[in-house]
Amino acid sequence: MNVDIHHSWKPFLESEFEKPYFKNLIEFVKTEYKTYKCFPKGANIFNAFNHCHFDAVKVVIIGQDPYHGEGQANGLCFSVNDGISHPPSLINIFKEIEQDLGIPYPKSGNLMPWAKQGVLLLNATLTVRAHEAGSHQKKGWEQFTDAVIKKISTEKNKVIFLLWGGFAKKKKKLIDTSKHVVLETGHPSPLSANRGYWFGNKHFSKTNSQLQQVDVDASVIEWQLQ
Repeated sequence: MNVDIHHSWKPFLESEFEKPYFKNLIEFVKTEYKTYKCFPKGANIFNAFNHCHFDAVKVVIIGQDPYHGEGQANGLCFSVNDGISHPPSLINIFKEIEQDLGIPYPKSGNLMPWAKQGVLLLNATLTVRAHEAGSHQKKGWEQFTDAVIKKISTEKNKVIFLLWGGFAKKKKKLIDTSKHVVLETGHPSPLSANRGYWFGNKHFSKTNSQLQQVDVDASVIEWQLQ
Protein backbone atom coordinates (compact mmCIF):
# COMPACT_ATOMS: atom_id res chain seq x y z
CA MET A 1 0.00 0.00 0.00
CA ASN A 2 1.36 3.41 -0.96
CA VAL A 3 1.47 6.01 1.83
CA ASP A 4 2.30 9.55 0.74
CA ILE A 5 5.23 10.08 3.12
CA HIS A 6 8.71 11.46 2.45
CA HIS A 7 11.18 8.74 1.41
CA SER A 8 13.53 9.52 4.34
CA TRP A 9 10.97 7.98 6.73
CA LYS A 10 10.24 4.85 4.72
CA PRO A 11 13.12 2.62 5.93
CA PHE A 12 11.97 3.21 9.50
CA LEU A 13 8.18 3.07 9.04
CA GLU A 14 7.59 0.75 6.09
CA SER A 15 7.11 -2.23 8.40
CA GLU A 16 4.28 -0.34 10.16
CA PHE A 17 2.50 0.23 6.83
CA GLU A 18 2.27 -3.54 6.32
CA LYS A 19 0.72 -4.30 9.70
CA PRO A 20 -3.00 -5.20 9.85
CA TYR A 21 -3.86 -2.31 12.20
CA PHE A 22 -2.41 0.23 9.73
CA LYS A 23 -4.24 -1.25 6.76
CA ASN A 24 -7.48 -1.11 8.76
CA LEU A 25 -6.70 2.47 9.76
CA ILE A 26 -6.21 3.56 6.16
CA GLU A 27 -9.49 1.93 5.14
CA PHE A 28 -11.24 3.71 8.01
CA VAL A 29 -9.74 7.07 6.99
CA LYS A 30 -10.67 6.59 3.32
CA THR A 31 -14.27 5.81 4.29
CA GLU A 32 -14.46 8.78 6.66
CA TYR A 33 -13.15 11.20 4.03
CA LYS A 34 -15.68 9.90 1.49
CA THR A 35 -18.60 10.04 3.95
CA TYR A 36 -17.89 13.15 6.05
CA LYS A 37 -15.95 16.37 5.89
CA CYS A 38 -12.61 15.65 7.57
CA PHE A 39 -9.43 17.57 8.29
CA PRO A 40 -6.73 18.14 7.27
CA LYS A 41 -7.06 17.79 3.50
CA GLY A 42 -6.05 14.32 2.37
CA ALA A 43 -2.85 15.59 0.76
CA ASN A 44 -1.80 17.15 4.07
CA ILE A 45 -2.32 14.18 6.42
CA PHE A 46 1.40 13.33 6.49
CA ASN A 47 2.65 16.93 6.32
CA ALA A 48 4.58 16.59 9.59
CA PHE A 49 6.79 13.98 7.89
CA ASN A 50 6.89 15.59 4.46
CA HIS A 51 8.15 18.93 5.77
CA CYS A 52 10.50 17.53 8.44
CA HIS A 53 12.58 14.70 7.04
CA PHE A 54 13.87 11.92 9.27
CA ASP A 55 17.54 12.93 9.02
CA ALA A 56 16.66 16.52 9.92
CA VAL A 57 14.68 15.85 13.13
CA LYS A 58 16.17 17.82 16.04
CA VAL A 59 13.06 18.65 18.06
CA VAL A 60 9.72 16.83 18.49
CA ILE A 61 6.55 18.60 19.67
CA ILE A 62 3.62 16.28 20.36
CA GLY A 63 0.01 17.37 19.97
CA GLN A 64 -3.16 15.34 20.36
CA ASP A 65 -5.66 15.97 17.55
CA PRO A 66 -5.80 18.16 14.43
CA TYR A 67 -7.94 21.28 14.70
CA HIS A 68 -11.49 20.42 13.64
CA GLY A 69 -12.65 23.88 12.48
CA GLU A 70 -12.98 24.93 8.84
CA GLY A 71 -9.63 25.55 7.12
CA GLN A 72 -7.54 25.34 10.31
CA ALA A 73 -5.61 22.04 10.25
CA ASN A 74 -2.61 21.77 7.95
CA GLY A 75 -1.05 18.51 9.15
CA LEU A 76 1.32 20.07 11.70
CA CYS A 77 0.35 20.09 15.37
CA PHE A 78 -0.70 23.49 16.78
CA SER A 79 -0.28 25.04 13.30
CA VAL A 80 -2.93 26.72 11.16
CA ASN A 81 -2.96 27.78 7.53
CA ASP A 82 -2.00 31.33 6.59
CA GLY A 83 -4.83 33.81 7.06
CA ILE A 84 -6.62 31.68 9.70
CA SER A 85 -7.26 33.15 13.16
CA HIS A 86 -4.92 31.75 15.77
CA PRO A 87 -6.59 29.22 18.11
CA PRO A 88 -6.18 29.84 21.87
CA SER A 89 -3.35 27.31 22.40
CA LEU A 90 -1.35 28.79 19.53
CA ILE A 91 -1.87 32.30 20.91
CA ASN A 92 -0.36 31.15 24.21
CA ILE A 93 2.57 29.48 22.41
CA PHE A 94 3.34 32.75 20.65
CA LYS A 95 2.95 34.75 23.88
CA GLU A 96 5.47 32.47 25.60
CA ILE A 97 7.92 32.88 22.71
CA GLU A 98 7.43 36.64 22.97
CA GLN A 99 8.24 36.57 26.70
CA ASP A 100 11.04 34.02 26.40
CA LEU A 101 12.92 35.40 23.40
CA GLY A 102 11.60 38.93 22.91
CA ILE A 103 10.29 37.94 19.48
CA PRO A 104 7.28 39.92 18.24
CA TYR A 105 3.92 38.16 17.98
CA PRO A 106 3.57 36.91 14.37
CA LYS A 107 0.77 37.49 11.86
CA SER A 108 0.86 33.93 10.52
CA GLY A 109 0.05 30.86 12.60
CA ASN A 110 1.60 28.56 10.01
CA LEU A 111 4.45 26.69 11.71
CA MET A 112 5.85 25.28 8.45
CA PRO A 113 9.14 27.24 8.88
CA TRP A 114 9.75 25.37 12.15
CA ALA A 115 9.20 22.02 10.43
CA LYS A 116 11.68 22.95 7.69
CA GLN A 117 14.32 23.51 10.39
CA GLY A 118 13.91 20.07 11.96
CA VAL A 119 10.96 20.46 14.33
CA LEU A 120 8.63 17.46 13.95
CA LEU A 121 5.14 18.79 14.75
CA LEU A 122 3.44 15.47 15.43
CA ASN A 123 -0.19 15.00 16.39
CA ALA A 124 -0.93 11.64 18.01
CA THR A 125 -4.01 11.38 15.78
CA LEU A 126 -3.49 12.66 12.24
CA THR A 127 -7.12 13.12 11.12
CA VAL A 128 -10.44 14.30 12.54
CA ARG A 129 -14.06 14.69 11.47
CA ALA A 130 -15.13 18.33 11.05
CA HIS A 131 -16.41 19.87 14.30
CA GLU A 132 -16.03 16.57 16.18
CA ALA A 133 -12.97 16.69 18.41
CA GLY A 134 -11.42 13.29 19.02
CA SER A 135 -13.59 11.56 16.42
CA HIS A 136 -10.65 9.62 14.90
CA GLN A 137 -9.00 8.65 18.16
CA LYS A 138 -8.45 4.98 19.01
CA LYS A 139 -8.66 3.89 15.37
CA GLY A 140 -4.96 3.11 14.97
CA TRP A 141 -3.31 6.51 14.59
CA GLU A 142 -1.95 6.45 18.15
CA GLN A 143 -0.31 3.07 17.53
CA PHE A 144 1.36 4.48 14.43
CA THR A 145 2.55 7.72 16.02
CA ASP A 146 3.80 5.86 19.11
CA ALA A 147 5.87 3.75 16.70
CA VAL A 148 7.22 6.97 15.15
CA ILE A 149 8.31 8.28 18.57
CA LYS A 150 9.96 4.94 19.41
CA LYS A 151 11.82 4.88 16.08
CA ILE A 152 13.15 8.41 16.59
CA SER A 153 14.21 7.44 20.10
CA THR A 154 15.95 4.26 18.92
CA GLU A 155 17.54 5.46 15.70
CA LYS A 156 18.59 9.01 16.58
CA ASN A 157 20.58 10.75 19.31
CA LYS A 158 20.18 13.99 21.27
CA VAL A 159 16.68 14.84 20.02
CA ILE A 160 14.76 17.32 22.19
CA PHE A 161 11.21 16.23 22.99
CA LEU A 162 8.82 18.96 24.16
CA LEU A 163 5.96 17.36 26.10
CA TRP A 164 3.16 19.84 26.80
CA GLY A 165 0.31 18.69 29.02
CA GLY A 166 -0.76 15.37 30.49
CA PHE A 167 -1.42 13.62 27.18
CA ALA A 168 2.02 14.40 25.74
CA LYS A 169 3.78 13.58 29.03
CA LYS A 170 2.47 10.01 28.78
CA LYS A 171 4.68 9.58 25.70
CA LYS A 172 7.80 9.92 27.86
CA LYS A 173 7.79 6.14 28.39
CA LEU A 174 8.49 5.70 24.65
CA ILE A 175 11.65 7.84 24.81
CA ASP A 176 15.14 6.74 25.89
CA THR A 177 15.89 9.60 28.30
CA SER A 178 19.51 8.48 28.64
CA LYS A 179 20.28 9.79 25.14
CA HIS A 180 17.55 12.34 24.45
CA VAL A 181 16.42 15.54 26.20
CA VAL A 182 12.83 15.69 27.48
CA LEU A 183 11.34 19.05 28.52
CA GLU A 184 7.91 18.95 30.18
CA THR A 185 5.39 21.64 31.03
CA GLY A 186 1.64 22.26 31.11
CA HIS A 187 -0.48 22.46 27.98
CA PRO A 188 -0.69 25.87 26.27
CA SER A 189 -4.52 25.76 26.34
CA PRO A 190 -6.16 28.62 28.28
CA LEU A 191 -7.41 26.18 30.94
CA SER A 192 -3.85 25.12 31.78
CA ALA A 193 -2.11 28.42 31.03
CA ASN A 194 -4.48 30.46 33.19
CA ARG A 195 -3.71 28.16 36.13
CA GLY A 196 -0.02 28.94 35.80
CA TYR A 197 1.08 25.69 34.13
CA TRP A 198 2.34 27.11 30.82
CA PHE A 199 3.80 30.61 30.92
CA GLY A 200 7.41 30.95 31.95
CA ASN A 201 8.46 27.45 30.81
CA LYS A 202 11.11 28.97 28.48
CA HIS A 203 11.06 25.84 26.33
CA PHE A 204 12.11 27.77 23.23
CA SER A 205 15.30 29.27 24.66
CA LYS A 206 16.01 25.99 26.51
CA THR A 207 15.69 24.05 23.25
CA ASN A 208 18.25 26.26 21.52
CA SER A 209 20.55 26.09 24.53
CA GLN A 210 20.37 22.27 24.43
CA LEU A 211 21.05 22.20 20.68
CA GLN A 212 24.19 24.26 21.19
CA GLN A 213 25.34 22.03 24.04
CA VAL A 214 25.17 19.06 21.68
CA ASP A 215 27.07 20.87 18.92
CA VAL A 216 28.39 24.39 19.33
CA ASP A 217 28.22 24.86 15.55
CA ALA A 218 24.69 23.46 15.26
CA SER A 219 21.96 25.63 13.82
CA VAL A 220 19.52 26.66 16.51
CA ILE A 221 15.81 26.91 15.72
CA GLU A 222 14.73 30.29 14.42
CA TRP A 223 11.37 30.50 16.20
CA GLN A 224 10.42 33.86 14.68
CA LEU A 225 7.60 33.77 12.12
CA GLN A 226 6.37 36.56 9.87
